[in-house]
Amino acid sequence: MTNAPAGPGTSGLRRTLGTGDAVVVGLGAMLGAGIFAALAPAARAAGSALLLGLAVAAVVAYCNAGSSARLAALYPASGGTYVYGRERLGEFWGYLAGWAFVVGKTASCAAMALTVGAYVWPGQAHAVAVGAVVLVTAVDYGGVQKSAWVTRAIVGVVLAVLASVVVVCLTSGDADPGRLDEGASGGAGGVLQAAGLLFFAFAGYARIATLGEEVRDPARTIPRAVRVALGIALAAYAGVAVAVLSVLGAESLGASVAPLADAVRAAGVPGLAPVVRVGAAVAALGSLLALLLGVSRTTLAMARDRHLPGRLAAVHPRFHVPHRATLAVGGVVAVLAATVDVRGAVGFSSFGVLTYYAVANASAWTLRRDVAARVAPAVGFAGCLALAFSLPWTSVAAGAAVLCAGVVAYGVRKVWGREQGDDPDPGGR
Repeated sequence: MTNAPAGPGTSGLRRTLGTGDAVVVGLGAMLGAGIFAALAPAARAAGSALLLGLAVAAVVAYCNAGSSARLAALYPASGGTYVYGRERLGEFWGYLAGWAFVVGKTASCAAMALTVGAYVWPGQAHAVAVGAVVLVTAVDYGGVQKSAWVTRAIVGVVLAVLASVVVVCLTSGDADPGRLDEGASGGAGGVLQAAGLLFFAFAGYARIATLGEEVRDPARTIPRAVRVALGIALAAYAGVAVAVLSVLGAESLGASVAPLADAVRAAGVPGLAPVVRVGAAVAALGSLLALLLGVSRTTLAMARDRHLPGRLAAVHPRFHVPHRATLAVGGVVAVLAATVDVRGAVGFSSFGVLTYYAVANASAWTLRRDVAARVAPAVGFAGCLALAFSLPWTSVAAGAAVLCAGVVAYGVRKVWGREQGDDPDPGGR
């Protein structure tokens, strides 16, 4: 088995990101619009037991993070689980993970862009969304280090806004700890569905792994950055969930369209609500930037193996980024953001992401044969499947349809390649 190019001399990508930069990239993806929007549907599914759902999602995310970190240290190449699945399980499983990620996260990019538009200028959401896509594509094109600088500023703003929400709510006279124990409204199934919805907010740590060729000392940096970013995100999410639930209660939280803004109003500080809206827009912009980074690098890796057009594997000689993949992804996202409201497509994106991590855990299972080392991959794999199939049936159906379309495309490409006399295994594996 062969590794993908991992150095500037072979791939054109430069290792410029340190541990702090990698942590920021992961936080930029995780501290996106998810925490501003995911709490309400989680409360509708599980009531106050959404806190238990958050804990379940965190356990699955931790297992996934451990598997991804070990694999990223061994295979420090762009593409994340696409590379791990290909190297450990075979070409098809790597392709399936890459397909699930690229298609699902492209829709998520458009959803985040439209979220920016909805917060900044609701009457012109599509126009603002396209502008946001153009902006982040330009930032990504300028180099991964510039993307990290911008993401650092965005993460600082979002953390400040979330901290303000927590302080205002928990110090309010309207906060009632009894609201945290009002009971589960949907039983065990509701808790699992809440966990599946909240898992979407944790999924950003994969962005660190997909930038494997641009991280310094990846064997040391990536595992550390993944765990630090996940820990910070979990602390922020837990604090916000407890604060908002203690003020609004599960029923009001479930009915809210903008739960964090409603929480600060209920806490008696309505002047903070516009700041929360700005924070949500900035968070969505940061998530869009991190998503575009991840999708373009996975596209690069798949193009190297001819699962996508080979021209997308080009790396810019000056900026050392996959510029054609970046422009292609940005173009597709801009078209989607201009023409379709795909904010409802986040459910099938969650199904795809959970499939992606299931492949990562299956890949990590093959690294060592001792029982202790296989506990986390086993828990992560089972958790991914449980959460994926606990999502609303429409999300499961849409996600399964997307995966099936990818399988068909893979089969057609293999048959066409054999008829044309091409190597059916382009990586030489």
